[in-house]
Amino acid sequence: MIHLTPADYSRQPWKNGRGLTTELWRLDRDGQLLVRLSRAAVMEDGPFSIFPGIERNLTVLSGPGFRLTGDGLDLRCEPLVPVAFPGDVLVTASATNGRHSEDFNVMTARTLPCPQVRVVRGETVAEGGRLALYAVGACRIDGTDVAPGDLVLSEGPARLQGDGAVIAVRLRGLD
Repeated sequence: MIHLTPADYSRQPWKNGRGLTTELWRLDRDGQLLVRLSRAAVMEDGPFSIFPGIERNLTVLSGPGFRLTGDGLDLRCEPLVPVAFPGDVLVTASATNGRHSEDFNVMTARTLPCPQVRVVRGETVAEGGRLALYAVGACRIDGTDVAPGDLVLSEGPARLQGDGAVIAVRLRGLD
């Protein structure tokens, strides 16, 4: 088990220059992005960055959420409801109403199986692939206290305790 905290994260500008991303964890192979987990704020209506060959998944952590629209897409991004969309389709955030929403992002290379992303509380998450567990609220993971904003990476099953929500991301094909 690897336990990362905000002290381990890095901040960087968005690809489109319209905001900042906090990168929590990233895995590259042969100079190509395989997986990136990050956090960002959507503060106004506008376009998202395009990432060719990448699948995206977004979960609003706080704030009212917003709408994502693009060619063949119309997604309502609401708190703690994961939504998936292709990274190479131009999507635009709207209905922000000038209100700030913080979100958790999963980006995976299209060559990998799509990740499973769900919000869980107080349960055991079965093994299978690599698990990335992002604490939305305080909890215990395998007996370790985890603060809101911490990320735990595990290869085995993970026992969650407490009422704090956790975004559980199951990643496959990383071997």
